[in-house]
Amino acid sequence: MRFLFLVLFGLGGCAVLVALGLWQLDRMAWKRGVIADIEARLEAAPTALPEAPDPEADRLRAVTVEGAVGEGRLRVFGTWRGGGAGHRVVVPLETPAEAGGRRILVDLGVSPEGTEPIPARLLVTGNLDWPAESGGAIPDPDGDLWFGRDVPAMAAALGTEPVMVVARTVSPAGIPVRPAPVGTAGIPDNHLGYAVQWFGLALVWAGMTAFLGWRMTRPTA
Repeated sequence: MRFLFLVLFGLGGCAVLVALGLWQLDRMAWKRGVIADIEARLEAAPTALPEAPDPEADRLRAVTVEGAVGEGRLRVFGTWRGGGAGHRVVVPLETPAEAGGRRILVDLGVSPEGTEPIPARLLVTGNLDWPAESGGAIPDPDGDLWFGRDVPAMAAALGTEPVMVVARTVSPAGIPVRPAPVGTAGIPDNHLGYAVQWFGLALVWAGMTAFLGWRMTRPTA
């Protein structure tokens, strides 16, 4: 009876651990599909700004916009891996009448203070995004410092459409803001390592079960 219980306990434990490893492999395949889809959107040939961008259908759509930098800017404080602390600079961009006469938000990228001068006209290639970040305005003398990007709230503050282009390249070159484009570097893909751990634990479990079974068959003194 004890030997039967050991076999069932060993097989059950191995089955659970192997199932967890297989689940991690499934998660890995799903995650890599998501990353591939995002990268395909990011690397697609840029198009003109859609007339009515949809936050779901047009998320990460590559676009090119050109226009005059409007009055006002918002600074979003944050920290970046390898880049220390700084501010994202978000400005209103007004496209010419022949391009629809739009007024939208453009996230130009990161600078230490976020107060450096910006040229009056810009050509921006980037991706549409509606970041889901917590935060908001905080009291300061200028009222321009934020802790997170909130597209509807920022649009209301600067009088623009609730549309944001996160820059990948900006012309003219040399403006004192470093683009911080949308990417996949922040999406963790550790599932293969987790799967190896679960399969390793299954082997250890099986080995311990076999060892205990061997000990049970040994004659006692």
